[in-house]
Amino acid sequence: MKQTKGKIAGTVRVGEKGQIVIPKAARALLDIQPGDTLLLLADEKRGIAITKDDVLLQQFRGLLGEDEA
Repeated sequence: MKQTKGKIAGTVRVGEKGQIVIPKAARALLDIQPGDTLLLLADEKRGIAITKDDVLLQQFRGLLGEDEA
């Protein structure tokens, strides 16, 4: 797992049930806790992106010019 300030790159293996484990360093970087909801985006040509659902909500609020509550 390669890590630079604020970024991580690495690989994960898909298990028999189609599950992956998010590496500890990535969970720490993004403050992902047990029970958190993640958003998965998939595109046939571009691949998969996973983010915390509140990150996307914050981006939408910023686009709409809304202040965070």
